[in-house]
Amino acid sequence: MIADDFTGASDIALTLAEAGMPVAQFIGIPSGSADPDLGAGVVALKSRTAPVDEAIEASMAACDWLLAQGAEQIILKVCSTFDSTERGNIGPVLDALAARVGAGPVIVCPAFPENGRSVYMGHLFVGDRLLNESGMEDHPLTPMRDADIRRVLGAQSKRVIAHVPAATVRQGDAAIVEALAGDAHVVVDAIADEDLIRIGGAAAGLPLLCGGSGIALGLPGNYGFEASTPTWEPVDGPGAVISGSCSRATRAQVAEYLQKAPARQIEARQAVEGAYDPDAIADWVLAQDVAPLVYSSADPDVVRAAQETFGTEKVAGAIEGLFAALARRLAARGLRRLVVAGGETSGAVVRGLGARELQIGPRAAAGVPLMRSGDLALALKSGNFGGPAFFGETLVLMETGR
Repeated sequence: MIADDFTGASDIALTLAEAGMPVAQFIGIPSGSADPDLGAGVVALKSRTAPVDEAIEASMAACDWLLAQGAEQIILKVCSTFDSTERGNIGPVLDALAARVGAGPVIVCPAFPENGRSVYMGHLFVGDRLLNESGMEDHPLTPMRDADIRRVLGAQSKRVIAHVPAATVRQGDAAIVEALAGDAHVVVDAIADEDLIRIGGAAAGLPLLCGGSGIALGLPGNYGFEASTPTWEPVDGPGAVISGSCSRATRAQVAEYLQKAPARQIEARQAVEGAYDPDAIADWVLAQDVAPLVYSSADPDVVRAAQETFGTEKVAGAIEGLFAALARRLAARGLRRLVVAGGETSGAVVRGLGARELQIGPRAAAGVPLMRSGDLALALKSGNFGGPAFFGETLVLMETGR
């Protein structure tokens, strides 16, 4: 698996682990060899919003490393809301991977029904809303204003874009295989987990796939693995929440957690101006009796105003740099439990921690596993995942294991 962000990597790692597959999540391109007993390796990149050339280069390096470990199938793991821009990065990276592995048809399916993502008639839905009416149209980095995945991918890719409709998927694996076109990226409808199981069966032997974590539901069975529950040894000690996502779900989680815990808000202008001292914030975090919240999550209009003033990259870089420095200091001073919200924020935090490999534990929510890096328990949450009480519930789960 090549994941274009860190929360997406842990998301698909959980899917594989719950299907009984021995899996490890690697942070960036590993320098050594993987455990030969692994069923799957997930390479977590921070390439979703990187310049296209950088995203391609990193993804090719990840692909080469995975192939060198004996990987029989490569999956480009993208967000279940297909986060990208008109230029990419999904299409260009997928084109390059297809060329590298000599792929014919490449199944593309971001569906994740358990979290309300479905693909029907080539269009991506979030719950009962088209993608471009779900809040994703306001994403600060990858606003999604078209729900037609065929059209989105067609604008990014040099390959033919084909489609397999839900009626064909419901006929089973053989019908899907028969419908797959030649050298094309094929958007395949999926409304329920059963559809993804059929797609997994049809994908047996294909060298390359692309999708959200749901695409992995039907793959472990191709290799003889059976479902199991990942184990977890409880972790106690100081905890904290760092939130950078501005999604509707995360803002609701922030509002919920503000009712029960101390909090410090990070404002974009002050972050850009260097007004925050990560050492002082770390001191404040560790002085709290209840696991506190440090957050930059804000209404999209507030974020947009800051981006217009300072530039999108400068705002993102300042906040991510602060969170990376804060995480590094907290871990060094004995923090034991850390919940992180947002893909870009999670990437910054994990790099700040210097983690190279994460152990996958049981789920905290759909698409969000508990993980361990040394003595530190982590949960990396994609913006739209988890219920309103996710922060508090996950901190307790880390401590109790239930």
